[in-house]
Amino acid sequence: MIDPVTLAVLNGRLEQIADEMDATLFRSAFNPIIAEAHDASHGLYDSLTGETLVQGKSGLPIFVGAMSFAVKAVIEKSNIDGDMKDGDVYIFNDPYDGGTHLSDFRLVKPVYRGESVFCFIASVGHYHDIGGNVPGNYNPAATESFQEGILIPPVKLFEQGNLRQDIVDIMLANSRLPGSLYGDLNGQINALELGVNRINELLDEYGDGTVLNAMSELRDRASKLMRSYIEKLPDGIYEANDWLDNDGIIDKSLKLTLKIHVAGNKMTLDFSGSSPACIGPVNISRSTTVAACYVAMKHVFPEVPANSGVLEPISFIIPDDSILAVKSPRPVGGYTETILRLIDLVFQAMAEAAPTLTNGCAYGTINALSLAGHREDGGRWVMFSFFGGGHGGHPNGDGLSHGNAPISTATIPPLEILESAYPVMFRQWSLRTDSGGAGQYRGGLGAIYEIELLEREAEVFIFGERARHAPPGVLGGKSAALNKFFFEQKEGDCTPPLGSKMVGIRLTRGQAVRLESPGGGGYGEPLSRTMEAVLEDIRLGYVSPNAARSDYGVVVDLEGKIDSIATKKKRDQNLEIETTS
Repeated sequence: MIDPVTLAVLNGRLEQIADEMDATLFRSAFNPIIAEAHDASHGLYDSLTGETLVQGKSGLPIFVGAMSFAVKAVIEKSNIDGDMKDGDVYIFNDPYDGGTHLSDFRLVKPVYRGESVFCFIASVGHYHDIGGNVPGNYNPAATESFQEGILIPPVKLFEQGNLRQDIVDIMLANSRLPGSLYGDLNGQINALELGVNRINELLDEYGDGTVLNAMSELRDRASKLMRSYIEKLPDGIYEANDWLDNDGIIDKSLKLTLKIHVAGNKMTLDFSGSSPACIGPVNISRSTTVAACYVAMKHVFPEVPANSGVLEPISFIIPDDSILAVKSPRPVGGYTETILRLIDLVFQAMAEAAPTLTNGCAYGTINALSLAGHREDGGRWVMFSFFGGGHGGHPNGDGLSHGNAPISTATIPPLEILESAYPVMFRQWSLRTDSGGAGQYRGGLGAIYEIELLEREAEVFIFGERARHAPPGVLGGKSAALNKFFFEQKEGDCTPPLGSKMVGIRLTRGQAVRLESPGGGGYGEPLSRTMEAVLEDIRLGYVSPNAARSDYGVVVDLEGKIDSIATKKKRDQNLEIETTS
């Protein structure tokens, strides 16, 4: 048994190791998606099972569950080959074997103490371009993973400390931006080297046995805490359904279904009834489904420590060959859209079981957008980025406006960085009025991004969601606005036939694209929102007078003041409509 003070100190020291690895990669990466948006993560993993021990606080939470499967894949390979040595580093991006999608490259390194592996450390980062049919790799028209980029199975990047240059050469030869890839790869290598040094310093100071005991205790405490939270929920079955717009190939909505079974201090997440695997790239692997559920549970129960103990009281029913458990070569490039919908499902299902712990759904899409072409000097450029939207209203207040997706703690790349790196100009970057779902606590606002091309020509693709099925509210809260995308052509503004997925868009100098992202769903009945709060929304431009009247029953006069008589009449009408419906 370890004393509480030592446990707290070691917990902080272990977290600091992962945080410092995060910072090392963020500061050294060449790619803005890692350097600015922090689409990466580092952690420490169990030497026998690969389970997550510690994860950095600045990286993507979605990688906590996924990286555990990645380390397990390395353990299994090394057990079969029997050739793991001190100084080895494995690299791979296989989305079906502990991965997410091909853009996320994983480096896994055993940390040896004497002749034994004490733990594994791992780094994952989203590379700018790794081949495939479209620059940036988010190919909404892919029907096989071969069209999404190069796939590297678990192989040794280092053998006993010696770099295998042939592996590096293969990766560089398959990227449109080899310089960016090379810089990101070396940033990950340096982060791992730092991690090994910091772990050895800690072990030399406290002893291997004491640190192992601390890791075990932290995992047990996370499990016990999670069980205690589940036990407070009413026993029962809580259901939710939601939809993906389409798979990028066939314009047909795809159903996702969740039943949460609560029994005592255990929970089962049952996804039976979800759509089968689809042709297009919104499929995900089973490991990715589990990882998304981990993130959702961390949103509902944020006090639980970030390690594998969170999932110990939770079991999963995920039908084989469903959209949530695909095998190679089904395309998985747009995995982010599907895992966001899984988080939405958990929020909706938990609204009935724990209304004070859940919230309206967030905007539900990363809106992966790429503009790519050649500069006048012949050099290649690829601007790939994702964009923000509104988060759901919650029991304590309105949702966050223009936040990042709830799968991560990443940031949205600043327009100054994008404009300095690429031949584009932002005509507009602003909040989107009336995009948040109405509720007692309003959903946060989405944003409007209008991007003009400054180079002679460019190819554009967009991979988004929520253009057909808006982000829902909970407990009477209303849905947010739909996602919208426009691109300028000679005949005027055009929109993608599939809503927010399209490849092969051509722009010439002076033409622009415009993205209008959704807000978050509302929390609670809109008529419960105070008139003063609605008036302030109008003053700030968050809600238009027309929306205030129709959604909240609040009428303002020409001077911007509340018309008390008209408001009472309108609210009574709205209440009567809600009661009868």
